[in-house]
Amino acid sequence: MNVRVGGVTHRLWRAVDEYGDVLDVLVQEHRDTEAARSFFMRLLKTY
Repeated sequence: MNVRVGGVTHRLWRAVDEYGDVLDVLVQEHRDTEAARSFFMRLLKTY
């Protein structure tokens, strides 16, 4: 999903569990899928 923050487009990544609850959010100015995947894999290990 793309969002505008301060007039600049950012990428919004959300980690959602099987019940639809948002676990965490990551906002990046540049699309970096590998960094987002790494972030969420670390997050999911804690849950």
